[in-house]
Amino acid sequence: MERTSGVLLHITSLASPYGIGSFGRAAYEFVDFLSACKQSYWQILPLTTTSYGDSPYQSFSAFAGNTHLIDFDRLVEAGYLKASDLEDLSFAENPEVVDYGRIFKVRRPLLEKAVASFQKAKKDKSRDFKDFVQANQDWLEAFCQYMTVKDSFDLKAWYDWPEAYRTYQVDQVKALCRDHADRYNYHLITQYFFFKQWEALKAYANQKHIQIIGDMPIYVARDSVEMWTQPAMFKTDANKDPLTVAGTPPDNFSDTGQYWGNPIYDWDYMADQGYQWWIQRMAKSFEMYDIVRIDHFRGFESFWEVPYGSETAASGHWTKGPGLKLFKALKDALGDLAIIAEDLGFMTDEVIEMREATGYPGMKILQFAFNGKTDSLDLPHHYYANTIAYVGTHDNETARGWYEESANQAQRDQVDAYLNRRKGEAASHALNRGIAASSSQIAIYTMQDLLNLGNRARMNTPSTIGCNWQWRMAEDALTADVYEQLTDLTETYFRANPKFKLGTSITNKGD
Repeated sequence: MERTSGVLLHITSLASPYGIGSFGRAAYEFVDFLSACKQSYWQILPLTTTSYGDSPYQSFSAFAGNTHLIDFDRLVEAGYLKASDLEDLSFAENPEVVDYGRIFKVRRPLLEKAVASFQKAKKDKSRDFKDFVQANQDWLEAFCQYMTVKDSFDLKAWYDWPEAYRTYQVDQVKALCRDHADRYNYHLITQYFFFKQWEALKAYANQKHIQIIGDMPIYVARDSVEMWTQPAMFKTDANKDPLTVAGTPPDNFSDTGQYWGNPIYDWDYMADQGYQWWIQRMAKSFEMYDIVRIDHFRGFESFWEVPYGSETAASGHWTKGPGLKLFKALKDALGDLAIIAEDLGFMTDEVIEMREATGYPGMKILQFAFNGKTDSLDLPHHYYANTIAYVGTHDNETARGWYEESANQAQRDQVDAYLNRRKGEAASHALNRGIAASSSQIAIYTMQDLLNLGNRARMNTPSTIGCNWQWRMAEDALTADVYEQLTDLTETYFRANPKFKLGTSITNKGD
């Protein structure tokens, strides 16, 4: 079994002159950085569309791509934009912070120009474009319809649309889309731009022997095409309002739990349908990624179900999920899959048994290990091979932020002693050494920790809204010192990329 490692950095956090990271030059340079440092993985967050709150875990579609990630320079190279189109535009005040409100306003007119040029060149009549539309027809048409109707009603959520459109009536919706063909085609063609640019970037990464670890949220948003067109998949009342919504019970992140607000699946209905929607979703995920991390994996065994409209998630209760039946259906349809189980949160024997039965590796978070006194199971000497080791995830503080701002003196003393922190060594580097030296098959370092950044670079604080998903890496961040640090970790702890064959890197012991 090979020991390997990689880096977690979302696309939005890359440098670019256009307000948000994209599939452009900086992304290719980051692949080169990973390759030069002998890494095996680039882990990212979901690439789906974002809505209110800017979270990639709250999307208008389980399938559609986030058009903010389309790179303008690539559109210029393709002849769909002119370089002059990009001049004298302000995408951000601070190049290290995403201003979602600003880029929402500035980017769309540019994408509309690119779409118009694409159509003028009759590229929408090309075989490549038609093949893309045909290959994605099972989700693409409904998504473009949904967004066209949304555009027509001031971008409101579907449940705030006029009564005639709240229920998905195909003929009526198609008539509206014909009347607003420019809007429909905008969404259709920008999805084509997104997927073509992503496919090219992923191909480049794979050529460099870098595998992409994608992220699949367990739930979809209430304001989504799935809720609008397929309400039978969810627990709803006669008005299609959710009966219950998703969340988590009170935990280390929140005394009142987390009220996510996502609609709850009707798992009995999905079982009757042979889990076809999940099979379709997983198949699409493996077209986009080499490995898929399933967010909130424990929710398939049992999930925290909160009455819709509750003030907090504390009023929820545990409800049984589909368990192994779903994963058996996925395996029967798609074969063995390279899946990472995000098995964090409130764990029970039943959840552990489900994970072990699938054979999927779980996650170990080093920040959870140090309480200043006891022998926690999150300490690296308890790790075993079929796990993925992290100092923290996108939901955690940065390593430096946790050590300097949240950990008490007893915890800091335990970190220093346990990791034999050297004089003058950054706490973030000592913690990275901890996961590099562990028995876990894979170690994933966050880019913020490699850069020794504090909590201003934190990606997400659970149960908050309005200040998350904004961090971006400085254009000159990848210094020689960063290269040397990551390469040294990789070589010292024998995690250099073995240039494996794609799809064979994660142990799956499931039958």
